[in-house]
Amino acid sequence: MARIVPLSEAHHLPLWRQPRSLLFLMAMAMPVAFNVWSALLNNFVIEAADFHGEDIGLLHTVREIPGFLAIGVILVLWVVREQKLALFSLMLLGIATGVTAWFPTLGGILIITLLSSIGFHYYETVNQSLQLQWIEKERAPQTIGWLLAAGSGATLVAYGLLVLTWKTFDLSYNFVYMIGGGFTFIVALIALFAYPQFEAPHPQNKSFVLRRRYGLYYALQFMAGARRQIFVVFAGFMMVERFGFEVHEVTGLFLINLVANMIIAPQIGRLVHRWGERRALLIEYAGLVIVFSLYGGVYWFGWGVVLASALYVVDHMFFAMSLALKTYFQKIADPKDIAPTAAVAFTINHIAAVFLPVLLGLLWMSSPMWVFLLAAGMAGTSFCLALLIPRHPEPGHETVFTRPIAAPAE
Repeated sequence: MARIVPLSEAHHLPLWRQPRSLLFLMAMAMPVAFNVWSALLNNFVIEAADFHGEDIGLLHTVREIPGFLAIGVILVLWVVREQKLALFSLMLLGIATGVTAWFPTLGGILIITLLSSIGFHYYETVNQSLQLQWIEKERAPQTIGWLLAAGSGATLVAYGLLVLTWKTFDLSYNFVYMIGGGFTFIVALIALFAYPQFEAPHPQNKSFVLRRRYGLYYALQFMAGARRQIFVVFAGFMMVERFGFEVHEVTGLFLINLVANMIIAPQIGRLVHRWGERRALLIEYAGLVIVFSLYGGVYWFGWGVVLASALYVVDHMFFAMSLALKTYFQKIADPKDIAPTAAVAFTINHIAAVFLPVLLGLLWMSSPMWVFLLAAGMAGTSFCLALLIPRHPEPGHETVFTRPIAAPAE
């Protein structure tokens, strides 16, 4: 049985065995499997299973079902500690990614996608909770920015190898999926045995938590989930379907995103710390309105592959600013609510994700432009909601309409 170490004593451990080191290790392990899967997905499903717009919409709806059911994490935490659940979920993601090419049919791809999605979404739910519990509020934006950069760095190595070797050695989908998924599985397995179980000072509530004062956070999560689905599902699919990108070209585009993220994510963390969550989110949402509107123009006016590629990179960079949503919640939350609210927030984030890809897949068949204009409208709605975030959020001062409770006079 793993030794339990309180966070207050973890600094006595060697640096590589401390909680922050584990967060960085997991941050580097997860994106390798997930992003290798993503990089090959559009080409694989079109070549192996002859996917069309409605098929890719169905696949992503299935992929988001575990996200919608992330609230089930609360039940699992009754029998499994958060840290172990995060690592078990990473192992499942790695295994499912590794065997993806074994099932080159619509039904097989949907089943294996569901399994990998359970691993991904349960990991993300618990990982967000662990980050907010293990990282001090004063250092959270900067540290989360560095975690994003670490994940981008690990994926950059994987993508770089893919770009250099895909055509040179005529690699198969099965080989690349096995390597990417196997890496994530092995890292998670090592971490399971190499690290003690860290115990935060505030025991987490293990019941359903839905509080009125977190209402703005819930609303922003819902809009973020709906808007992000359009980017995840259709932006990459557009590059393959409309512009004929091959695997190494799609991966090359991802490489540019990763390099940009490695450079920009830590800077974004510093800016969120300096500007506050309100200003950072307003910049993100305003930028996304412009990006998605221009995506629509790519289809309507035929502006071409260069602009589409540039928008894809800029779009990805804006999403890095969403770390401000995490730190906004950290500032307003009861410390005991972090784990259950992370689960509830993931479910809220994925409400639209369950039905939106299928419906938009049908809309895509008749008018791709309107898919992106709808995303622009969602980003505009998020901008309006972000105006309600106070400059200095805290418990009791969650929105501009509430005021912090004054300290009693001495």
